[in-house]
Amino acid sequence: MFKNLKVLFAVVAILSIAAVSYAFAAANTVPATKAGDGTGTVSGYTLTSVVYTLNGTDPTTLDSVSFDLGAAAATGKVKAQLVSSGGTWYGCTLDTGTVWICTTTGLTVSSIDQLRVVASSN
Repeated sequence: MFKNLKVLFAVVAILSIAAVSYAFAAANTVPATKAGDGTGTVSGYTLTSVVYTLNGTDPTTLDSVSFDLGAAAATGKVKAQLVSSGGTWYGCTLDTGTVWICTTTGLTVSSIDQLRVVASSN
C-alpha cells in the first residue's frame, strides 16, 4: 500500500510541476516584429594604378599599397588583404581623388601572394 501511495505522490508532483510550467509559458508575451528578404545587384569596381611602396630603410617590407577605384568609390569603406591564408585586412583611406592608400607597415614582401580589395560605397 505504501508503494502505491509513493507512486501516486510522484505522479501528482510531476503533474503539478507540468501545470505550473505551462502556466508560466502561457504568460510570455512576444512583441510583433518585422523581417524581410530581398535581392539587389552587386557590381564590382575596376581597380587600376596599383602602387606598392617599399620601406625606405628595409626594402623587404611593404609600407603601403595604393590603387585607384574610380569615381564610383570616392566615398565608403575600403579594406585590402595581401596574404591569402588568414592574412590581416588593412584599412584604407581616400588619398587624393579616387586613389585609396592602405598602410601595411611591417608586412614582409615575401609573404605577399595576393591583392584582395573589398569596397563598399557607404
